[in-house]
Amino acid sequence: MPQWSTRFLTNAGTWTARPAAFVALGCYVVVWVLLDRTSFDWHAVTTVLTLCMTLLIQRSEHRDTQALHAKLDELLHVHKAARNDLTRLDEKEPEDIEKIREGERSDD
Repeated sequence: MPQWSTRFLTNAGTWTARPAAFVALGCYVVVWVLLDRTSFDWHAVTTVLTLCMTLLIQRSEHRDTQALHAKLDELLHVHKAARNDLTRLDEKEPEDIEKIREGERSDD
């Protein structure tokens, strides 16, 4: 997969965890109702609710992940034998992290 697409997907996942994603969804619903009120039926309501639930789940997962990373970073900082380069690992792309993890498993 091209580098730009993996970066885009990672950034899109992060963006959907932000409050701005809910604002964008609200604007989308308002425009939908204004432009085509007749098509905004119960199917549309369930679609919007599904999107809203997806954003809520994404936000919750992102919050939990950020908290876990903060705790692990703190543990790495206080442990003398820990590798400090691991504290910045969350800034890498998921595929790069998998390669690093695979390399560590093969060393054991």
